[in-house]
Amino acid sequence: MPKTAASAKDLLMRYTPAALALSLLVAVTASVSFSAPAKPLDPRASALMAQGKAELGAGRVDAAVDAYEAALTVQPGSIPILLDLAEATRRQGMQGKALHYYREALKTEPSNLLAISGEGAALAEKGAIEKARRNLARLQGLCGSNCEATRELTAAIAKGPPPRVVSAEAVKPEPVVSEN
Repeated sequence: MPKTAASAKDLLMRYTPAALALSLLVAVTASVSFSAPAKPLDPRASALMAQGKAELGAGRVDAAVDAYEAALTVQPGSIPILLDLAEATRRQGMQGKALHYYREALKTEPSNLLAISGEGAALAEKGAIEKARRNLARLQGLCGSNCEATRELTAAIAKGPPPRVVSAEAVKPEPVVSEN
């Protein structure tokens, strides 16, 4: 069988998929190399974060939250500050507020393992176990079953929500009138 010269259509059909794949690879590589590095913490925010960690370590959760909130006003949107503030508000028992801070962090970094794990733990503490399990599945997809964040969230889901405490005023008995 004699060889014939390839037509322009044949060449186009033969090499277009490879050219597209190569250009996609170059585009993805270029976008990754030009992504902005994390912004370093302002020295004032860093000092306030250190103060917050010290307060939290001493068991003064309210003072720690105050320090973290002050750090957040110095450097708004900082992921480390948001994560520490969310953890402190969780310890305060304010899971809804903690969820807000975790979600703010996830808006900036959607695959932040600590934010996903913390959000899942806050959801489990609120009693939203099914939503917490979704976060667990997401974590397992990102880092596997043996990473620290996955283990922490698994433990939080197993622990479940804390028992609700009922005050004596909430369960006042109804007066009963009886004849003697």
